[in-house]
Amino acid sequence: MKTTTLILGCGDIGTALGRRLQAQGQRVIGARRRAESLEDTGLEAVAADLADPASLAGLPDADILVYVASADRFEEAAYRAAYPEGLATVLAEFGARDKVPRHVFFVSSTSVYAQCDGESVDESSPTEPTGFSGQLMCEAERALSDHSLPGSVVRFSGIYGPGRDRLIRQVGEGRIAPPSPAMYTNRIHRDDCAGVLAHLIDRVLADKAVEALYLATDCEPAPLHDVMSWLAKQLKVEATDTIQSPLRRRASKLCSNARLLESGYVFRYPSFREGYAQVLKEGGFLPEKA
Repeated sequence: MKTTTLILGCGDIGTALGRRLQAQGQRVIGARRRAESLEDTGLEAVAADLADPASLAGLPDADILVYVASADRFEEAAYRAAYPEGLATVLAEFGARDKVPRHVFFVSSTSVYAQCDGESVDESSPTEPTGFSGQLMCEAERALSDHSLPGSVVRFSGIYGPGRDRLIRQVGEGRIAPPSPAMYTNRIHRDDCAGVLAHLIDRVLADKAVEALYLATDCEPAPLHDVMSWLAKQLKVEATDTIQSPLRRRASKLCSNARLLESGYVFRYPSFREGYAQVLKEGGFLPEKA
């Protein structure tokens, strides 16, 4: 019988993952509140409200669960519903079934780290977030780690890719971060997000060891100024405005992907250069050659 993977909160990353798993011969089911939004993805789609136990009861059994939901707005109530409450409801439903999943993956975020002065962080680093988003992510992570179902948390750093081009547009407007003080950023391309999850699912299905926690970020943390300067060069624009205010909301740290690399994952886009080159080309951002 085919392996069945159920992707809960199946949006951009879930769809990319689902198509990849489907190509490998899996049965993939994408669940989200409005199933019609998955009509053109080629995935099997079902409607489900992740916070409603009655809605979840109608979902089919699955070998692998991937919880990749996102809050519909940046507010504490929305984050609580999407992460700790939604995940707890899912775990209660599937943990009580006759056929329980082999593994549950919860997509978390590096917002759980409070480090902001250029420290290096990995899976063993303390998580003491001060903002509600990081605190609620930590709460959701604990819900999985405390549950009887086997599971792994995957903390993604800043996700970029097709349709996630805010930085490109800022640079295109002539705006750039200052070189000093260095504000280190960490990122991962959307396709590598899907690739990491597919890789870990493959390990589960092959009965290989899978850790309870992974930090998923590319191989080169970089100062935001360097990233934006590189983009400006590709776009052939001159920076005329220095960005200041957004930097106060950022956390400067160096995220390590050593554990992920040790598991055998090979990045499609190991740094921002390869990844943004793809986004620039596919998104039609590059100036036409003379």
